[in-house]
Amino acid sequence: MGTLMSQAFVSEILGTAMLILLGAGVVANVILPGTKGFGGGWLLINFGWGLAVFSGVYVAFKSGAHLNPAVTIGLLTADQPFYSVTGPEGVVTATLEPTIGNTFWYILAQMIGAFLGAVVAWLAYKKHFDQEADAGTKLAVFSTGPALRSYAWNFVTEVIATFVLVFVILAFGPTPSGLGPLAVAFLVVGIGASLGGPTGYAINPARDLGPRIAHAILPIPGKGGGDWSYAWVPVLGPIVGGVLAGLLATAYIL
Repeated sequence: MGTLMSQAFVSEILGTAMLILLGAGVVANVILPGTKGFGGGWLLINFGWGLAVFSGVYVAFKSGAHLNPAVTIGLLTADQPFYSVTGPEGVVTATLEPTIGNTFWYILAQMIGAFLGAVVAWLAYKKHFDQEADAGTKLAVFSTGPALRSYAWNFVTEVIATFVLVFVILAFGPTPSGLGPLAVAFLVVGIGASLGGPTGYAINPARDLGPRIAHAILPIPGKGGGDWSYAWVPVLGPIVGGVLAGLLATAYIL
């Protein structure tokens, strides 16, 4: 692993950890009994996740702030650089190319960051997790689940929602915009408000799988199982959505 990749690896860990800490945190605040934000509703969760992305993108600026295997795979599919270092005159001095090896390191970093972010969110709400609450409610802080369980259609929903995420992010590249991370934050809020109802919009394999593993390991009273029979949906759905977005972006935008 070279110096630039090492820097990107740490950046993705920190950025994804921040994303999950604030994202899982807003879910905990809304659904765990006894919190100040209990019952805050779906839009509070949407905006909380949007601001979590906003924060994570700023933290992970040294890696291009993918924070999501679906974004990394979308960039790989579209053959777009993972991250470029620009000199003082706007000249690119170094680039992380979209290779299988770099993809592996990015995804590993995202998984580690997601796991760590979930653990810290649990620490922040430790006393509320210790209280009596439905096991499904405690799991929902960490991972997504369907409103109506139909694996095939839940998969389709995740494919569509992630396609929107990655395709629009790829469109940001050649489109003049001064919004930067704020644009991605608003995009995530919009996806949650519009497409999040059926599945809880994982749109990120690391966002769902890393915290689901943390839930399985952490000593949470009355936590129940991790709904592992569903866990493949928020992993494979976003990957397929990312690939499709990369293919269409290559033909239409890039």
